[in-house]
Amino acid sequence: MKTRVEVREYASVNQSLVADLILSIQQDEYGIPITLEDQPDLLEIENFYRRGKGNFWTALNGERVVGTIALLDIGDGRAALRKMFVAEDFRGGGLGVSRQLLQSAISWAAERGISEIWLGTTPAFKAAHRFYEKNGFAEVPRGELPERFPVMEVDKKFYRLALG
Repeated sequence: MKTRVEVREYASVNQSLVADLILSIQQDEYGIPITLEDQPDLLEIENFYRRGKGNFWTALNGERVVGTIALLDIGDGRAALRKMFVAEDFRGGGLGVSRQLLQSAISWAAERGISEIWLGTTPAFKAAHRFYEKNGFAEVPRGELPERFPVMEVDKKFYRLALG
């Protein structure tokens, strides 16, 4: 296995690889009953995420998609962090794939005047909770979410990161 990972802006040639990675983590690893049809954004990444101040990135190991992250512009200088997934064999171990993905999104947001990044996650993703908290996100109650924040059915924990 090559350990070199490069974070790049999304390219449509990787659409099926992105969907396969995300679905395998959701369904196989965590047993979350969610389908591709439940996530139409995965079929329309260009139109859904890459508008306004939003974007989508992939972490690539050669031609293999080993991680994803997205920012959805929700207006008023805010963005929703979405679709942060890293293949199990690329988590930890000093590779820093999650950190590279998150830093790409935070840098993008800061350069474009985003003042807050919000996210929702499932209670099952315990390691993700620790990762977000370690990287400056603070847990917030659902009632504090911005009006235009897109809450997914599986999201029960919410976080906010203030930039700048």
